[in-house]
Amino acid sequence: MNKIYKVFPGGNHKVLTLSYDDGKLEDRRLVSILNKYGIKCTFNLNSSQQENTGTHIPPEEWPELYAGHEVAVHTSTHPTLARCPENEIVYEILSNRIELEQIMGYPVRGMAFPNGSCDDRCCRIAADLGMRYARIAADKYAAVQSAETYAKDAEGPMLLGDETGFDMPSDYMRWLPTCHHNHHLIDFGQKFLNLNKPQYLYMMYVWGHSFEFERNNNWSVIEDFCKLVGGRDDIWYATNIEIVDYNYVFDSLQFAADNSFVYNPCAAPAWLKVNDDYVVVKGGETVHF
Repeated sequence: MNKIYKVFPGGNHKVLTLSYDDGKLEDRRLVSILNKYGIKCTFNLNSSQQENTGTHIPPEEWPELYAGHEVAVHTSTHPTLARCPENEIVYEILSNRIELEQIMGYPVRGMAFPNGSCDDRCCRIAADLGMRYARIAADKYAAVQSAETYAKDAEGPMLLGDETGFDMPSDYMRWLPTCHHNHHLIDFGQKFLNLNKPQYLYMMYVWGHSFEFERNNNWSVIEDFCKLVGGRDDIWYATNIEIVDYNYVFDSLQFAADNSFVYNPCAAPAWLKVNDDYVVVKGGETVHF
């Protein structure tokens, strides 16, 4: 029987994605840096901030500024959703989605929970309103640090293990990033580059707020990171929704019982590693191995 593995577009087994919140003016500089190095990002925007042009990107600028990236829901007024009644949760997500779609001209299908606040109700309502994923305002590195389960050396706390923190999410409605950009970003980036076991899929997910770079005077952190990991042919650079959509395509593939052929019922292509070869299965195509 053929041995078949899922791989990312281009035959890659690593994907990098970023997620930044609030749509502050500093997004202009961040987008410029990302575009320079070919890195994609998801920007989570609050529609109620449209009039705050002194601190936020004006909506008329969104389509051009965020072209090539993804715009996603961050609720209308940025409330702590887990404290809200269900009707308010519905309003906050749905009204934000509608306004973003009217401005961007494409379906908005993902979100980041404001203030990191979510519970089972929030996740259920978000999914019912068409959200295919939802990111929380936390990360794997911080979770390990707070649990005090990390190893220590003479210089203090070490990072997660070489491969820990780069796994694919088990629940896209509670999507937990790898690290915030202030959490040893360059070290994590180097670890990500060093991952080389093709039998695994690895994802590095960075999150934050662009205004933090200005506030902390550390724009060099993101610039150095993008220079380190950008422009490589062994990494797929994707937005959040592109990762979710690609996994949907792969999960929709219909394999023969003996792995001798596969049918792709979707319009988008899927990449496979079949034994030692990489195979592209185009939309609507049946491929025999």
